[in-house]
Amino acid sequence: MRREREESYIDYSMIFIILFLLVFGLIMLYSTSSYEANLDYGDSAYYFKHQLIPSILGLVGMVVLSYIPYRIYARLAMPIYIAAAALLVAIIPFGKTINGAKRWIIIAGVSIQPAEVAKVAAIIFTATIIIKLKKNLTTLKGFGIALMFPAVLAGMVYIITRNLSSAIIIMGITVVMLFISTPGYRMYIIVAAGVLAFAAALVVIIANSNQTSGMNYRFERVLAWLDPQAHASGKGFQTLQALYAIGSGGIFGKGLGESMQKMGFIPEAQNDMIFSIICEELGLFGAIAVMLMFLLLIWRLMVVANNAPDMFGALLVIGVMGHIAIQVILNIAVVTNTIPNTGITLPFISYGGSAVIIQLAEIGIALNVARNIGRD
Repeated sequence: MRREREESYIDYSMIFIILFLLVFGLIMLYSTSSYEANLDYGDSAYYFKHQLIPSILGLVGMVVLSYIPYRIYARLAMPIYIAAAALLVAIIPFGKTINGAKRWIIIAGVSIQPAEVAKVAAIIFTATIIIKLKKNLTTLKGFGIALMFPAVLAGMVYIITRNLSSAIIIMGITVVMLFISTPGYRMYIIVAAGVLAFAAALVVIIANSNQTSGMNYRFERVLAWLDPQAHASGKGFQTLQALYAIGSGGIFGKGLGESMQKMGFIPEAQNDMIFSIICEELGLFGAIAVMLMFLLLIWRLMVVANNAPDMFGALLVIGVMGHIAIQVILNIAVVTNTIPNTGITLPFISYGGSAVIIQLAEIGIALNVARNIGRD
């Protein structure tokens, strides 16, 4: 009897969510940036056009990667890791400075942010090292080895680009993957308690300090977080304006395109503060709708991870899920002043070509894992 051809599982729900977030993101990006884009470049669609092309390229890449067998990444983990590290090092001689930050390099006329490449490299390498170490992960030595390589990438991101938020995300992704793949919680509870105690002590020290002149700008951000009104002319200005936008939106918002805060009040609103404009124009209803779409995406990734053909595929999807979840949580927390401002973008919605391409590439890898569900 002729063997019937195995059918691939296609997660249409995940594809629909991604397409919705991309289209919604482009609409909100145009609404948010049109005023400043017209003033700065004489073209209200400047940011929209520059985001549309990477979004299309990212979608093409997502489709292509959804057909590339995900197990190949286990063999390419080290070359991908080395390539990510090399791109970070290349920033030192060849980096381009934008808004006072040297975090980009230009390759063939295309601007690339190596920190975004480092995130997906951390996912692939951590998944590979977890599979190789297996039971040794329960030992301090094995756990340290699994943590060391992503920590090196995170350290390079921070030292070379001064991008603390991306370094935190890389380590966050790694910890999520290790937490899910290793039994026992004692080690994580001890580490988490230590980190929280250190952060709390640091906040208390900064809050009781009366001298802010010459202070590190990150400490100034903590002070602005504790009392944004007192620092309205400095580090607290952006956060305060974002809170005004959220508060003025009410339940159903002012209407698409009717934001006042985007007209020069919130600096670079199309980047990490775009969620505040969503709240102002679409209100609490729109904000909850966006959060629900991200929750649905995370749920679909969890479903794929739980049904993955092997542990490596499950870990890749968990890494993608962790990346998206961490960025969404931190971005909304920053905009609502729940945590100090760290400059984290909202996935698929905030302006940034490198970010959207990498995020869509990660979704492509997850879709390939989904395609192999049910196969031998």
